[in-house]
Amino acid sequence: MKLATDDLSVVVLGSGTCVPSLRRSACSVFMETGDAKLLFDIGPGTMRRLLEIDVEIFDVTHIFLSHFHPDHTGELVPFLFANKYPDGSRRSTPLVLAGGRGIQAFFDGLLNVYGHWIALPPDGFRIIEFDTDGPDVRSFEAFRVDTAPTEHNPESVAFRITAAGGRSAVYSGDTDYSDALIRLAHEADLLICEAAVPDAMKIVKHLTPALAGEIARRAEVKRLMLTHFYPPCEGADIRGECRKSFSGPLLLAEDLMRVDW
Repeated sequence: MKLATDDLSVVVLGSGTCVPSLRRSACSVFMETGDAKLLFDIGPGTMRRLLEIDVEIFDVTHIFLSHFHPDHTGELVPFLFANKYPDGSRRSTPLVLAGGRGIQAFFDGLLNVYGHWIALPPDGFRIIEFDTDGPDVRSFEAFRVDTAPTEHNPESVAFRITAAGGRSAVYSGDTDYSDALIRLAHEADLLICEAAVPDAMKIVKHLTPALAGEIARRAEVKRLMLTHFYPPCEGADIRGECRKSFSGPLLLAEDLMRVDW
């Protein structure tokens, strides 16, 4: 079904982690609104998942990195390299790479290693750095993106996309409990939130299902999706743990899951 130009669609490309899994690729979410095709994180397996939803890499207009860990960025270099095949002429839309403070230095480091193999033409590639000391915002033709720093790495930010028609989705990236994320997600139509491990295995800089549910409850989101599942989650009652704090509509992410509004 063709989207209205002001609508917003969401597909999970990777619901997993750094741990290899046949079921779950590493972190990535795809959103589409108007002519914009957005990737949120680009962990290993992302390009294969894009093919499975009939999206070509040349059509992706924006890549938003929540932070720089390999399970969130590991396929950025292959993605850029593949965009140069066979002669770099297949991309008709400039690519925006965006993330928290430090993304320019992060990319420059990759460029120092891979050189021209990942360098796109200057008129076809742009980097945007978001503030990591507080909220930030950018407006594009088809959508607006608001960001907030989260509790994981110094460069970590969460993203809120608001389509022209008003629909909104928030992508948390990796984080511990975060009041800034609660404010960013206030009354969002969808919060895609990490819940890395079961409640009894809480680790620093990550959420559990109950904590993610508490964030969603306090933010009064309309729907919550839990994702970024480490292997111990597979045998746990993730839904039941989240229900300790959140009673609203709840999804447990699977690769290629599409959100219907």
